Amino acid sequence: MNTVEPIRDMDIVLDVADYLKARNERDYVLFMFGIYTGLRISDILKFRVRDVKDKDAVYIREKKTGKEKRFPINAELKPIIENYIKGKRDFEYLFKSPNFPNKEISRQQAYNILADAGKAFGISNIGTHTLRKTFGYHMYQQTHDAVTIKEILNHSDISVTLRYIGINQDNKDKAIKGLSFRKKSHR
Repeated sequence: MNTVEPIRDMDIVLDVADYLKARNERDYVLFMFGIYTGLRISDILKFRVRDVKDKDAVYIREKKTGKEKRFPINAELKPIIENYIKGKRDFEYLFKSPNFPNKEISRQQAYNILADAGKAFGISNIGTHTLRKTFGYHMYQQTHDAVTIKEILNHSDISVTLRYIGINQDNKDKAIKGLSFRKKSHR
């Protein structure tokens, strides 16, 4: 299995969002929801309109860990959700399958949406975890608070978090690129 990476370049994050928005509002909101919450795709797909309507925070029990989790709805994400759910019924899934009246899209559909968007921008190592990793990566770039990110992502150790969000790889790349065996000239 190929390892997926966060989208490190903020311009590409915004380009992917614009690309998805122009193609399909559901897919755009899925992308935005993922990068703003850091939730796993299996948890994101279970949301219904009633879970986010008129809410400042959402409570979930994570499918993978069984842990209860509360997360605030980011101020930039809130109007995106509010606009998207206008006219939708409370029982509807946020990310509804077009083929079934009230069933969420599958993980495979979510993967296909992201993989197609990735291809449009020359990104091959993209998948459903890319959303979660992009969230963690950019939160780290903005806060440098690995402890809080570890807690949000429910990781057992900071080293797991730094590897997961791609910071370890960035640091290794920087160290290797900076290595020199040239003799320093003394002036």
